[in-house]
Amino acid sequence: MGLWEAFLNWLRSLFFQQEMELSLIGLQNAGKTSLVNVIATGGYSEDMIPTVGFNMRKVTKGNVTIKLWDLGGQPRFRSMWERYCRAVSAIVYVVDAADHDNVSISRSEIHDLLSKPSLSGIPLLVLGNKIDKPGALSKQALTDQMDLKSITDREACCYMISCKNSTNIDSVIEWLVKHSKSKS
Repeated sequence: MGLWEAFLNWLRSLFFQQEMELSLIGLQNAGKTSLVNVIATGGYSEDMIPTVGFNMRKVTKGNVTIKLWDLGGQPRFRSMWERYCRAVSAIVYVVDAADHDNVSISRSEIHDLLSKPSLSGIPLLVLGNKIDKPGALSKQALTDQMDLKSITDREACCYMISCKNSTNIDSVIEWLVKHSKSKS
């Protein structure tokens, strides 16, 4: 990108609203809906009802409007994930970092999804949620167990978060906003 084009993109970003579309996926009870609520309102609730099918919510952060597709994580909904991940700015995969029994299922599901040609090159943000719980995996352990280093056909990033305590939520929003700008 030339200097002039970079300057024009910067100038546009000052005056024009930017939009991005994201799909939040992950196994049931990973914290996807909690993440949407924390990003949208800053609020957290212990009593979340599992998402059946999908929910869509628009959130504005600065001059970026983010359309969030919160997709159900139960086995019967996982076949829909690909359809809702096509042409998004990024795929956000939420993992319960304290649920050791399901990490291998998460690994299998994300690698299977990323193998779909229609999703080629779409950036991936993996969020290890529930780090406030005892025994939660470290970032290195989650990266290793999810085999994230083997993902080489797209940008893949990992953050450890806690929706309950809002830990690293600002970093997640910053990453998302940065990726909306790279798509404009």
